[in-house]
Amino acid sequence: MATEVPPQQPARQARAWQVLRRWRMWLVPGVLSALVALVLSLLYMGGILTPTDHLHRMPIALVDADAGPPLPGQSAPLGVELTDAVAAGTPPGQVQWQRVSRERAQELLASGQVYGALVVPEDFSRTVAALTTNQASARPVLFALTNPGTGSLASSLASQITQQSAHRSSQALGKQLTAAVPNASATARLLLTDPVDVRVQPGHPIGRHSGLGLSAFYYTLLLVLAGFLSANLVHNGVDTSLGYADSEIGPWHWRRPTVPINRTQTLVVKMEMTAGLSVVTTTMIMLATIGILGMDAPHLPLLWVFSFAACVTVGLGVQAINAAFGTLGQLVAMFVFIALALPSSGATIPLEATPSFYHFLGAFEPMRQVAGGVRAILYFDAQADAGLTRAWVMIAVGFVVALVFGFAMTFYYDRKGLHRMVPTPS
Repeated sequence: MATEVPPQQPARQARAWQVLRRWRMWLVPGVLSALVALVLSLLYMGGILTPTDHLHRMPIALVDADAGPPLPGQSAPLGVELTDAVAAGTPPGQVQWQRVSRERAQELLASGQVYGALVVPEDFSRTVAALTTNQASARPVLFALTNPGTGSLASSLASQITQQSAHRSSQALGKQLTAAVPNASATARLLLTDPVDVRVQPGHPIGRHSGLGLSAFYYTLLLVLAGFLSANLVHNGVDTSLGYADSEIGPWHWRRPTVPINRTQTLVVKMEMTAGLSVVTTTMIMLATIGILGMDAPHLPLLWVFSFAACVTVGLGVQAINAAFGTLGQLVAMFVFIALALPSSGATIPLEATPSFYHFLGAFEPMRQVAGGVRAILYFDAQADAGLTRAWVMIAVGFVVALVFGFAMTFYYDRKGLHRMVPTPS
């Protein structure tokens, strides 16, 4: 006689409070969240709080164009004495004064190789000499030239340094003049005490629609973010389409049939899709920033090619890291391309005004390299020595490293038989 099998009772569903009591569930996200918050805070705030305390060999041009003649009792025009005093009066190691001609200074400004310039004009000795007579028609002038294309803060720091140096020189010169004219009137003595007028002028002007020299940084940030985000979208989308990850939209959840494909072939698919989508993202970025918003951008074909190369390289780097580290790869890629890259880019705060750790990061972090190339194209007429050559070289290096690292890891996993395991529901 057959016996009836009692129907199975549905498994009792867990309650939220029961799940939350599992301390192991808190461990990994808790530790990672705390570490990420701590490291990001140290990285971002550590590089910006005291830029003037970390000045190290900031390049500024120093021009002596004074044609004389020397003042009575002196063997050389005042420009020689003044520039010597400027160079000696700066704390050692803070500024790299480049003593050049006016023409060379303009070339350095126009290629972004200096952040500013202090210029002693041709008539400086003559106008100073006139102050000691009744023939003075104007105050002697020193020109502090800015370079907004190097970034608003970098140019501002250089301007502060040149103006402070010029004012110190003016006061030192004032002591000489008041001693040389002891019988001057009270009004004349007031003028002689601080005789030099310091005028700030842009040494290499940039366009009105350049964000005061910040458009290169934000454009670079868009390229890096586009490469990073599109690569992760491709990574997740391909895994879902091949049946190696679940797909969930609102209340709907499904998993596609698993496609038998090894890790290397999967990486080929992801990298090719990333390269293809970079054409779209690069075009959309230029359409939005230049076509719609009107950002100043010469050399449009070159800018598009460079932007595409940068976007592709970032995307391939993300795919390589994801292939090597799996789920943790997205966090690793975020640190490599975003967290460590932003404070070491030198696009907002010059690396010469940051601690040495950021100098080390800036030597290889991708955002630093891309920002240098974008800045050269947007502000410095795409000159090779403005940073464009280095940018192309580093993009090529990054491209090769991404391919070698990514495929080396997947080849290794495939040869070891470490295939992607798809768990079956229990």
